[in-house]
Amino acid sequence: MARPQPPPWVHAAFLLCFLRLGGAIEIPMDLSQPPTITKQSVKDHIVDPRDNILIECEAKGNPAPSFHWTRNSRFFNVAKDPRVSMRRRSGTLVIDFRSGGRPEEYEGEYQCFARNKFGTALSNRIRLQVSKSPLWPKENLDPVVVQEGAPLTLQCNPPPGLPSPVIFWMSSSMEPITQDKRVSQGHNGDLYFSNVMVQDMQTDYSCNARFHFTHTIQQKNPFTLKVLTNNPYNDSSLRNHPDMYSARGVAERTPSFMYPLGTASSQMVLRGMDLLLECIASGVPTPDIAWYKKGGDLPSHKAKFENFNKALRITNVSEEDSGEYFCLASNKMGSIRHTISVRVKAAPYWLDEPKNLILAPGEDGRLVCRANGNPKPTVQWMVNGEPLQSAPPNPNREVAGDTIIFRDTQISSRAVYQCNTSNEHGYLLANAFVSVLDVPPRMLSPRNQLIRVILYNRTRLDCPFFGSPIPTLRWFKNGQGSNLDGGNYHVYENGSLEIKMIRKEDQGIYTCVATNILGKAENQVRLEVKDPTRIYRMPEDQVAKRGTTVQLECRVKHDPSLKLTVSWMKDDEPLYIGNRMKKEDDSLTIFGVAERDQGSYTCVASTELDQDLAKAYLTVLGRPDRPRDLELTDLAERSVRLTWIPGDDNNSPITDYVVQFEEDQFQPGVWHDHSKFPGSVNSAVLQLSPYVNYQFRVIAVNEVGSSHPSLPSERYRTSGAPPESNPSDVKGEGTRKNNMEITWTPMNATSAFGPNLRYIVKWRRRETRETWNNVTVWGSRYVVGPTPVYVPYEIRVQAENDFGKGPEPDTVIGYSGEDLPSAPRRFRVRQPSLQTISLEWDHPEHPNGILTGYSLRYVAFNGTKVGKQIVENFSPNQTKFTVQRADPVSRYRFTLSARTQVGSGEAVTEESPASPNEAYTNNQTDIATQGWFIGLMCAIALLVLILLIVCFIKRSRGGKYPVREKKDVPLGPEDPKEEDGSFDYSDEDNKPLQGSQTSLDGTIKQQESDDSLVDYGEGGEGQFNEDGSFIGQYTVRKDKEETEGNESSEATSPVNAIYSLA
Repeated sequence: MARPQPPPWVHAAFLLCFLRLGGAIEIPMDLSQPPTITKQSVKDHIVDPRDNILIECEAKGNPAPSFHWTRNSRFFNVAKDPRVSMRRRSGTLVIDFRSGGRPEEYEGEYQCFARNKFGTALSNRIRLQVSKSPLWPKENLDPVVVQEGAPLTLQCNPPPGLPSPVIFWMSSSMEPITQDKRVSQGHNGDLYFSNVMVQDMQTDYSCNARFHFTHTIQQKNPFTLKVLTNNPYNDSSLRNHPDMYSARGVAERTPSFMYPLGTASSQMVLRGMDLLLECIASGVPTPDIAWYKKGGDLPSHKAKFENFNKALRITNVSEEDSGEYFCLASNKMGSIRHTISVRVKAAPYWLDEPKNLILAPGEDGRLVCRANGNPKPTVQWMVNGEPLQSAPPNPNREVAGDTIIFRDTQISSRAVYQCNTSNEHGYLLANAFVSVLDVPPRMLSPRNQLIRVILYNRTRLDCPFFGSPIPTLRWFKNGQGSNLDGGNYHVYENGSLEIKMIRKEDQGIYTCVATNILGKAENQVRLEVKDPTRIYRMPEDQVAKRGTTVQLECRVKHDPSLKLTVSWMKDDEPLYIGNRMKKEDDSLTIFGVAERDQGSYTCVASTELDQDLAKAYLTVLGRPDRPRDLELTDLAERSVRLTWIPGDDNNSPITDYVVQFEEDQFQPGVWHDHSKFPGSVNSAVLQLSPYVNYQFRVIAVNEVGSSHPSLPSERYRTSGAPPESNPSDVKGEGTRKNNMEITWTPMNATSAFGPNLRYIVKWRRRETRETWNNVTVWGSRYVVGPTPVYVPYEIRVQAENDFGKGPEPDTVIGYSGEDLPSAPRRFRVRQPSLQTISLEWDHPEHPNGILTGYSLRYVAFNGTKVGKQIVENFSPNQTKFTVQRADPVSRYRFTLSARTQVGSGEAVTEESPASPNEAYTNNQTDIATQGWFIGLMCAIALLVLILLIVCFIKRSRGGKYPVREKKDVPLGPEDPKEEDGSFDYSDEDNKPLQGSQTSLDGTIKQQESDDSLVDYGEGGEGQFNEDGSFIGQYTVRKDKEETEGNESSEATSPVNAIYSLA
């Protein structure tokens, strides 16, 4: 968190203010005055030949000036050339080529003259040039033959364009030429090779020139290199060899300078320009360049190194930058130096530029024109564009070198004077008029202005005025008679009043009074003092991870009469509030912070009078930048050292480096992890496998994530060897019942160890111990067949390449294909209770493979009724299962089969045993469906109906029947049917008697109780008639014997039969 200094534009505003305070007093435009040049083209004016030519010249004066031009110091008659015109109320020339013409015909030196009756003002001499982009001359370039290790310069020699073109080198396929300290482009456009290597032949080299005005690029015919070498093999692994040059048979050499030549040279530069010193050296190994200044240090604040330290640039040169500079080129074979003597010259520059002179009649004055340069410039005075020597004599004027003195000036002294100072490097031209006026004071600003200022600030109250003679100015406050000057007040020459530090008591009305011998004028300014704007809770520095939310506070106190605006800047530029940001009155919230959000955030609280700033820095923890400049050294048969330059950690320390490799034989373009190293190292020895063409890259890791991979290193191929391992995951499995497929995981590039990798596959049956069968395979599978069903085999797979065989492989047991299994043996179904059924079985006699389980399907059935089929799957080890019966009546049919991966085999089916109740129920069910039984039942029902009718008639005649004679025990005091000792007929006579129960099949079963009514029927089944008497005592003995002969507890009467059918 910090309160920064005011931005540069605030200082610029104060600077502008004080420049105005010290500037010359301007004549109001309603008063007569000589011409003044206000706008003109630059001295060296280069134009585009495709456009119309515009040469600017504008001026002011009263009366308005007229214009004319000279070309090459001769009058230029604009009216005689139809292509040339002059803008209205301006001296600007327009040369139109729409109707034809060549722009080159108008090249030359132009000068504009602005004239009225009080004098003539001149523009600079404007040199008009037309931009040129000449074509490159066609040439046939022979191949450049050079010995490896020798220096080489490819010359560009671009055509002389105007302005000079920008030079760059590319291949003929428009790929940029990679430059480094060995190969680089000089300031003159040539391409320098400190030493040539064989890989330089891989491309051609074409010089390109880009012309500014025409926006065209011209390409020179490309150079082709032919490098003679002692080592014809372009082995990429030698490029980063620690002794690369000797490994390739290149002799090492001490450095020598390719540019500039020799041991010393000199260079001249103009003051205010940039100095560029260059040293390019050859040598093996490539030399390093260092820069020094004799007798002192390099100016660090304006010196910088370019082009891989081969160039030194010093900006905005001044005289103290003169001296001797030297560059030192060195390699391990030695060093040399080149001394450059720098001389700083200077075109003229102003020490005291002449200003307009406004005098009253009879006053004295002077014009001063003082300049410096190297060599010392000469000064020439002119008046109204003519040399002063040829002007009419003026007794009131005296020339004293660089000064003109005027005494007792009169109206006739009005004129425009030109001062021209020049040397061999340039010139300066200035116009200054002498105006003689007799004008009483006048105020030039609006009256009674309101000025609002901030407490404790420095404030200026303007009171622009004019008069001739120049009036004196005094300030007063609130009508008081004392003049304001001194202490906290200061009055400038142009009339402005400065209050050095505003206080509350400074508020009030200020009056300025201008006075000369011709009169006086006054104006008033009302001053209001406002409280300052202050940020009392500033944003604080924060550290945030990518993707999180950050809030920056900014709470402000300000004068309530002023409108407050709060805005934000990022890195001193206005902040664009996107959809990830939310700006509120007192805070800024950033959602989903990204790396690009890192930077300084400035809260700007401003009113129309002042502002306050508060700055905080947001640090975003991001993924690291990619490592760069990978280099391979210490090359050995089974190892190499990899070195890299770490990228920026983006505020989160790098914890790990992941080294990956790619090879171009087995899986080209696919990267694999090789090893991992701590984040504190940037060099590591990598263990390598034989016969792999390695290429490496490095990924940096921190807490936030992983960087992008680095650019790949150079390739390095290791020598071959026999395999040291065999393929893994060897298996033998049948894909059909009469084969066996042998498969394995193929070996990768790092385990092949040599070319032409193949596999020796061997197999034999395990039981027979027969001789080994073998075959050589280049893939990763082999099918053996025909084979018996599911028999074991011994299998071996051995790797082999052109350097030899791998170690003896391990033996793996595989099996031929499986088939469907036979049926499970001894499938047994038992019924230990009415609620459960137990199943047991044994494994199939011929499994024909690995059993994967058993499938059991069963269904309940009851006569013709069949339930829903249920399927159960069991593990191969399960041989028992218990079924819970849904009811005790139904039977079950079970079907069991064994499974292998081929499918389910032969099935065996068994049914559960039948129970007695189940058999009886089945018989009833079968009889009930017969036609004769249905007829019989219908006849019985008719007889019963007739019997019921007869009983009803008898009851109607006989009334009540006493029952207590048959049993002395009363029916019970709670029996609702009993009154006066008799049993009344009721509608409930069809309900079961008390003490009886209904069976599951609808028949009425009698409980075995001492109170049973059977006793009253002498052992027979007692039935109540509809009048309440016992039917049983009137039945014949035969019925009774039939009843006693039935051992079933169920009734066999027709009524019971009907119930059983229900």
